[in-house]
Amino acid sequence: MNVQTIKQRFSIIGNSPLIDRAIEIAAQVAPTDLSVLIQGESGSGKEVMPQIIHAYSARKHGPYIAVNCGAIPEGTIDSELFGHEKGSFTGAHEARKGYFEVANGGTIFLDEVGELPLTTQVRLLRVLETGEFIRVGSSKAQKTNVRVVAATNVQMLQAVQRGSFREDLYYRLNTVPIHVPALRERKEDIRLLFRWFAQEAGNKYKAPPLSLTDEALQLLLAYRWPGNVRQLRNIVEQMSVIEQRREVDGKTLRQYLPAEVTALATMGGGAAEGGLDSINERELIYKFLYDMKSDLNLLKEQVQALTHGQAMPTPKVQPVYREEFIIPASAPQGTLSIHMPGEALDEDVEHTEVEEVLSLEEKEKEMIRKALTKHRNRRKTAAQELGISERTLYRKIKEYGI
Repeated sequence: MNVQTIKQRFSIIGNSPLIDRAIEIAAQVAPTDLSVLIQGESGSGKEVMPQIIHAYSARKHGPYIAVNCGAIPEGTIDSELFGHEKGSFTGAHEARKGYFEVANGGTIFLDEVGELPLTTQVRLLRVLETGEFIRVGSSKAQKTNVRVVAATNVQMLQAVQRGSFREDLYYRLNTVPIHVPALRERKEDIRLLFRWFAQEAGNKYKAPPLSLTDEALQLLLAYRWPGNVRQLRNIVEQMSVIEQRREVDGKTLRQYLPAEVTALATMGGGAAEGGLDSINERELIYKFLYDMKSDLNLLKEQVQALTHGQAMPTPKVQPVYREEFIIPASAPQGTLSIHMPGEALDEDVEHTEVEEVLSLEEKEKEMIRKALTKHRNRRKTAAQELGISERTLYRKIKEYGI
């Protein structure tokens, strides 16, 4: 199967070796029944890969169903995927087939598979291993013959380490991995994509297509593109509608490029590898440790004052700044040294060490309770206060029994 032919059929723009490699793997694995896990950042175009796999498989005449696992409420996702019997829960007025039953003989695409609840992951593992599933409210196992293609925009191995995704299911889904590159990894395609989207928007809104000055093109190439191809397409559409001049210069383009600090990209290296939720949870733990250091310092001052018969010191209002957490090479194993900005990293400087036996889980519970109390049990505003997603907060509430 020719890569260029596949690109034309599915309107894939670009000549990057990385995107070509992803298409080649999809085409090669299509004739088999192996499970495929597609990984890539949000907006990078992962959804086209399962379409290629289905179109070039023996199941191409069977049904193709795409399911966004992150968009289905946790309480109903088992019913959506596996069906339910009449009267199995409130509102189940009649029996209903699930996606795995409807897609029998075809392909099912599970987008955002990392968002599946653990109980649903057990059911999915059984389907993958035996081809059997049980409707909600039934005790009868049914058979289905479905090819499963999954996609995620989070680092699955880190989700496995956190306990939010089953390790056996990960390896069962990841029989053949496909990496869809982020737009910043295929910068040679940015100009082609801009022209394609500009022509598309011009035809849609009956206006001449946009063009770029050299300065504007360099801006496009230098930008990080946290929203990937989807973000580029949206920006081109916005400018096509709003701007009267059809040649876009650097000054005009800057108005449409948001600050990169607002990026929600969850794949890639460095601190972003764990996904947005894991970053927020980690920062929450760091905040606990910082508060703990402040309390320990205050307690030490009070003990010293009592020892020397002095008046108790007045608690100081701590300035708000971003703290740094540094583990010196000389630190004993099992301790974490907290270094604040402005403090010298010197052997004579006293460090506060926090033993690993301290329960971060209890601190996390305490912060979640305080946030829920403050916002009168409104999970959405409480999650915003804590800096985590509402779904993560809901999972934590269930996990801790709050």
